[in-house]
Amino acid sequence: MGVLDGKVAIVTGGGRGIGSRYCRGLAAEGARVMVADINAAGARQVAGEIGGASTRVDVADESSVQAMVAATLEAFGRIDILINNAAIFTELIQPRKAFDAIPIEEWDRVFGVNVRGTWLCCRAVAPLFRQQHSGVIINISSGTIFSGTDGFAHYVTSKAAVWGLARVLARELGEYGVRVNSITPGLTSSEMVQEVYPPEMLEARAQSRVFRREERPEDLVGTVVFLCSDASAFTTGQTFNVDGGAHFH
Repeated sequence: MGVLDGKVAIVTGGGRGIGSRYCRGLAAEGARVMVADINAAGARQVAGEIGGASTRVDVADESSVQAMVAATLEAFGRIDILINNAAIFTELIQPRKAFDAIPIEEWDRVFGVNVRGTWLCCRAVAPLFRQQHSGVIINISSGTIFSGTDGFAHYVTSKAAVWGLARVLARELGEYGVRVNSITPGLTSSEMVQEVYPPEMLEARAQSRVFRREERPEDLVGTVVFLCSDASAFTTGQTFNVDGGAHFH
């Protein structure tokens, strides 16, 4: 038996990279998972591997998010967990740019997915969570909100907004028994990161940690499972920094 038996989870951005690891980790603990991604083919592949369901979603679009929730209810009959993982990172914001050199359209696109998308997903599941007096929301923020990484002003600021939103929702939804927490990963060597960052940069980042190795997507799964499980039933409004000791708080 798994610690998430009987639970239903939505993972946005679940069709690749770190999100796909969240899907596999939740499924391994017994959860039924809706793999939601703008890349429908990737979502289908991951869902097929874990015996879940998949749907295409553009989290920045309200109707698409509502359709994702409807598809999850149709497939599984309920929703217990929302992992807000979908985000723009390497696919748009490389190369680095000074804050005043970022095109307005690029700034708006990052905020549209990272902030508006997270807010829309929370907004869509909130009525269900209120009604059932239970639910878990995990916002995937970023360790860059602590370091203020230069050249990524839109990404860092958007992830700080996602972190702030989780704290507000923890208070607003707490009376309904809904837990809302954030995870701040360090730079994680997903497939996409490995495509963009040279090996020497990843190695330098590894040497800056207490645990002197690259962070892998699998390093985040245990924290996600814990926060989704009853083991964290009295934990809300918190930030879980998973970066191998790059930042202390």
